Amino acid sequence: MKLFEKRPGILLIIGILGISLSSIFVKYSEAPSAVTALWRLGLTVVLLTPITLGNRELRRELRGLSAKNLLLSALSGIFLAVHFVLWFRSLALTSVASSTTIVCTEVIWVALGYCIFMKGRIPLKAVAAIAVTLIGSLLIALSDSAAGQSLTGDILALLAAMSAAVYMLLGRVVRKGVSTSVYTYVVYTACTAALLIISAAQAQNPFAYGWSPAIVGLLLAVFSTLLGHSVFSWALKYFSPAFLSASKLCEPVVAAILACLLFAEIPHYLVILGGILILAGVLAYSLIEAKNKPDCR
Repeated sequence: MKLFEKRPGILLIIGILGISLSSIFVKYSEAPSAVTALWRLGLTVVLLTPITLGNRELRRELRGLSAKNLLLSALSGIFLAVHFVLWFRSLALTSVASSTTIVCTEVIWVALGYCIFMKGRIPLKAVAAIAVTLIGSLLIALSDSAAGQSLTGDILALLAAMSAAVYMLLGRVVRKGVSTSVYTYVVYTACTAALLIISAAQAQNPFAYGWSPAIVGLLLAVFSTLLGHSVFSWALKYFSPAFLSASKLCEPVVAAILACLLFAEIPHYLVILGGILILAGVLAYSLIEAKNKPDCR
């Protein structure tokens, strides 16, 4: 770890690659979206359990969680489960470029939710940035409108972004008094439970689809969750939230390049244009938010 502490940019690159591989791994799963998500979160919890429960301070914090924080964390996990189910299904219906770019609008829905439900204020420049992302989303939808399934995939990706926004907003409330390790462990556990219920409701046996979803789930757990999202949490020690938000925008670009090479998915010019507008709008909003609320995480 000393190498990464001296050169944190190396681990940040690993984190970007990790989250970018998420959509690629999902494409290889032969199971329904809920089952693939269940394997991902279930294996993540399995990997985190000895780390979390093996730490005396974390065990003490877990036992001392208030009913309110426990309930909000569980609710956050449920919305995270909905996010994964919708997004994984989206990837089966539309291109990696369209789906991952639209999911990046999550930060915009967080802003709107913060404004509506938490009495936050959005600067006029940020409103303009949000408008740009919405125009970009419309261009992608226009490009995919000729293909019914692709448009459905775009809509599911948008709903997935909204679900992720609720997950983030709930996390903002809980994280005021709960550590990242304990919060994520409770959220991932609740998410796994929710995915079990969703799979059971759809009569989907997670063991009925061969080794494919299990292998994909393990790859997602290790690379996309632990070496992806967890790396970004660790990187807050060395980089500003605004810089990390901007770094995450590399995900749809890297994912689209990989999809082009692996699946011959060549984006339509409207998808490329819409993607540029979305990424530019999200980047602009992140920078504006950092300037107005530098302590926001």
